[in-house]
Amino acid sequence: MSKDWLKGIKSAYDTIIIGSGLAGLTAANKLAKLGHKVLILEHHYNLGGLATWFKRKGGHILDISLHGFPTGMIKTCRKYWTQEIADSIVRLKNIRFDNPQFSFWTNFDKNDFTRLMKDRFGIVKETIDEFFATVRAMNFYDDLSMTTRELFEKFFPGRTDVHRLLMEPITYANGSTLDDPAITYGIVFANFMDKGVYTFKGGTNELIKKMKKELLKNGVDIRTHCMVERIVVDEDKTVQGVEVQGRMIPAKTVLSNSNILNTVQKLVGEEQFAPEFVKEVKKVRLNDSSCQVYIGLKRGETIDNVGDLLFTSQEKEFSSESLLEPETTSRTFSFYYPETRPGLNMYSIVASTNARFKDWAHLTKQEYENKKEVLIERTLDALEKYVPGVRKKVGHLEASTPMTFKRYTTHPGGVSFGTKFEGLAISKDLPRQIGGLFHAGSVGIIMSGWLGAANYGVIVANEVDKFLHSVREPQPELETVSV
Repeated sequence: MSKDWLKGIKSAYDTIIIGSGLAGLTAANKLAKLGHKVLILEHHYNLGGLATWFKRKGGHILDISLHGFPTGMIKTCRKYWTQEIADSIVRLKNIRFDNPQFSFWTNFDKNDFTRLMKDRFGIVKETIDEFFATVRAMNFYDDLSMTTRELFEKFFPGRTDVHRLLMEPITYANGSTLDDPAITYGIVFANFMDKGVYTFKGGTNELIKKMKKELLKNGVDIRTHCMVERIVVDEDKTVQGVEVQGRMIPAKTVLSNSNILNTVQKLVGEEQFAPEFVKEVKKVRLNDSSCQVYIGLKRGETIDNVGDLLFTSQEKEFSSESLLEPETTSRTFSFYYPETRPGLNMYSIVASTNARFKDWAHLTKQEYENKKEVLIERTLDALEKYVPGVRKKVGHLEASTPMTFKRYTTHPGGVSFGTKFEGLAISKDLPRQIGGLFHAGSVGIIMSGWLGAANYGVIVANEVDKFLHSVREPQPELETVSV
């Protein structure tokens, strides 16, 4: 008989969270610490969503995605998780660019970018300072009409080299393009410019292990291998719970950490929403996905330190579209040295390229496997420039595509970066459509990546808490006795 993954489940919960990405996990921890009964339902065997990992024979542990995030993650983890987790966040100081327009190392913060733009690119300091002041002041309520392309042209007209320096890393981080609203660039870029790029010492497996320990300590019920089939809504447009593995689990609120379109169209159903809302949902554009090549070196093999993050390309100029082409020469290498995972004493490398779902979705099985092999070979060819002879040192090779991400995350189109900007408004409006229904996840580009997702989880958890207090049944008054 198959294992009953719901064995011992409670009769009802205050909140059921669908999915265990960083938004869902952080919301769960926040709500549990506020005293609510919380259940996490995750269809995969690992927690973390795209912030996860896998193991392979030979001792290889490989992180999914490229996990670099701003310094704000330290504060978020300290406040909403634990000091131990916050203390494990370390800075990546060796960021490297190599393309036909420029080649150098940087520690990726405002001071170093100011130096580079002034000394290497010849931009006057007054212009640089004004640009940084402008992006630092950007917020969610700003005008959406200005695009990132227009922002760059305003400060650095015709300087495609400067545009590339400023834009390329952010495109890899959240999938944004030159034609997206400037605030979706400015807010994210300013966060990184505060104090550079950070990662988690010990790897994603250690991070999720520590998060799971904290969740269990705070009373969160965690169930993996549990695919939610439906969010149950009554005739009054109020959440009643979820159906999973043929069972109805009651809850006062449901917080979906699934993709926002999947949440509306599949888990709930468009018929449950107002026609005007559905019309706006149909305007939401999915962001792009990515391909990754995971390279594990044989135990005992070593490589020189060639940087922590390497942005490399043979394209003459930056182009949002060229990054998506299957034959692109633009990719990011993330190097994991032994100090990244203390005790493992092994090296691994993750290469990432932005990608389109349509370029992978309609291939035959053989075409798909052939295309992945080409992706792997092209990646190794590019890596040889920085790590000569790397092929002889490889102990494990594997590739993922938008189809892989669709399979393991159920995201439509296998999207790695959520939705375009308009998805955030839909996410925020869900509770006004259906009482007790909430969403947190990668939406609107701003709320993507590790920091954006975790912080959005906190924001939505506060809204869930307010709702739960508003619907809590009043307690009977205690009878007073005169003495």
